[in-house]
Amino acid sequence: MFRLALCVLTLLSTSAAFAQNNIDEKVMSALKSDIRTSAEMARDQNRKPLETLNFFRMKDNMRVLELVPGGGWYTKILAPVLEENGELYVSVWTDRLQNGLLSQEAFDHVNVIGGINPNRNGVDCGTLAQCRLNTIRDVDFGVKDLDLVVTFRNMHNFDVNGRKAVNEATFNALKSGGYYGVIDHTRRHMQPMTGEVWRRADPIQITKELLDIGFELVDYSDLHYRSDDELRYEVGRKSVTGNTDRFTFLFRKP
Repeated sequence: MFRLALCVLTLLSTSAAFAQNNIDEKVMSALKSDIRTSAEMARDQNRKPLETLNFFRMKDNMRVLELVPGGGWYTKILAPVLEENGELYVSVWTDRLQNGLLSQEAFDHVNVIGGINPNRNGVDCGTLAQCRLNTIRDVDFGVKDLDLVVTFRNMHNFDVNGRKAVNEATFNALKSGGYYGVIDHTRRHMQPMTGEVWRRADPIQITKELLDIGFELVDYSDLHYRSDDELRYEVGRKSVTGNTDRFTFLFRKP
């Protein structure tokens, strides 16, 4: 009888822990929030936030850092999911978010790591007038032992040195066993930069850069694979936008 009772208690505690850390219900609730605009909701089918965050192995009790949050499309999902049991940090070009979304009381629990603003000074784009690559050096997020860092379609914003600085800072901020989730528009491997493809990233190059820093590649996903993207057009073109092929990788700090 004692063994039976012990088994029941173990099952109940395991179920409670799973219910607490399973993010599906909280993500779905965040997706229906009034804080989201109709334009943001229209992108859900394409961006697949629930499937993406599950692939990144996110739990509601994690300490998570979102890099380059922009106007807060993903922040509006991450913040409520992590509010009760976890922590959310945002960093790199956070001014827009601070002056907008984070000025609202519902998001006052989000931690801002400000002052990290890469710039284009010193970036050689040759004759490519459309190029807006950014660089930065000596990045320090000032936090340690994070469980997860995520960045959505941002690797292409940086030159090699800029990516190295941000990715090394990410490595240093993660705990051992922590994850780094990366998504970006796909550029064909070793394809020269042109005005059409500069906002795409070479997945092989990105992987090599992260492996060289010390990350391990854990998994990849076809969640955002698009067979009809020819990988040669500007991602903002009307015929391409919203339908780009995007690589989705999960790395881990050993």
